[in-house]
Amino acid sequence: MFSFFKNHFLSKKEIARILECIRENESYTSGEIRIYIEKHCSESEASIKAKAIFHQLKMYNTQNRNAVLIYIAYKDKVFCLHGDKAIFEKIDAAFWQNQSAALANYFSKKENVGGIIHCIQQLGNQLKTHFPSQGEQKNELPDDIIFGK
Repeated sequence: MFSFFKNHFLSKKEIARILECIRENESYTSGEIRIYIEKHCSESEASIKAKAIFHQLKMYNTQNRNAVLIYIAYKDKVFCLHGDKAIFEKIDAAFWQNQSAALANYFSKKENVGGIIHCIQQLGNQLKTHFPSQGEQKNELPDDIIFGK
């Protein structure tokens, strides 16, 4: 299902900045953040697709059930934030709505990288608050950006 198509959404330098932001924010928490980017998805299917990708990537296999997926279909300007069970038990709906609005605002101004980094930082703050790092840090999921079709 996953392919590495020629990416026109982010440059190599932008990808490196985003990955560094993920690593930095994960260093303060047991939580995990991943990004999945593809070209197309309808707005009505984004939540379903994000949930399916979350499961295909086995993101529910973290010890504390605290992984978050940032799903983006850039050609259709659609995105979805999908978190595991423990995250939704700790973080209220207003946070997710605010992050979605902020991400939409960044994307509308064509500040894609700024929006993604802002979202990672906000997620990182919540993860650090609710799931602080305890002792030796174990990276349970790969720090990469997955590019779909």
